[in-house]
Amino acid sequence: MINRKVVAGLCAVMLAFAGCSRQQSDWQKTRETNTAEGYEQFLKKYPSGEFTAQAQARVKELYEERDWQKARDADTPEAYQAFLKQYPEGKWTEEARIRVENFTLAQAPSGAAAAAGGPATAGAGLGADAAEKAPSPAPTAKQTPQPDRRAAAAPPPKSAVGAYGVQFGAFKSGPEAAHKRWAELQKEYPALLGGLSSKVLPTKTSAGQVYRLQTIGVTEKRARQICDSLKADSQACVVVPPGQG
Repeated sequence: MINRKVVAGLCAVMLAFAGCSRQQSDWQKTRETNTAEGYEQFLKKYPSGEFTAQAQARVKELYEERDWQKARDADTPEAYQAFLKQYPEGKWTEEARIRVENFTLAQAPSGAAAAAGGPATAGAGLGADAAEKAPSPAPTAKQTPQPDRRAAAAPPPKSAVGAYGVQFGAFKSGPEAAHKRWAELQKEYPALLGGLSSKVLPTKTSAGQVYRLQTIGVTEKRARQICDSLKADSQACVVVPPGQG
């Protein structure tokens, strides 16, 4: 009788051990496959097993990475806002907010350019009127100063040198996140950002207070070079014209 109990106990231990071994083996295979479908199948088979929590967390990460890639491929404010709505506290949430804010900032110069175009056009018209009224037997000679008047109406070239900036992000969590991001960028792109300094601008938006990370005092050519290089590496960036910082 005692022997039977001992044997039964040993059998139960061996079955439990075999079950654990199977679960560990399946978990190892699932990790090697590393797909959302694989983890979901594992969870169906082991809904309350030793690795259940890890599998659930990994499924969430994989779905977020998939949706983030879709948002990046679309690269529109609407796509990033939809991502933020679905993942308000995810791995890529801060990056999505940065890109939404950069889209907002990038749209501002077009309006400013349109506003600037009005006075420039008016100035050109005045120059033409002046040329018509000027008493001169040689109209061609009197038209020569006209380009000079247009140039005078536009900002002098020197004012544009070093007047541009670059925005690298808009952080909702606070200025510390912006400073941390700047340190990371300098470490990752030392040649591109060498010699530049940063500033953090608190700004109120429809989404609340954000902190814009920018560098200023660069030429337009360098600002565009920095942004082109960063965008080619899938980093958020936008050129900030004079007066838009």
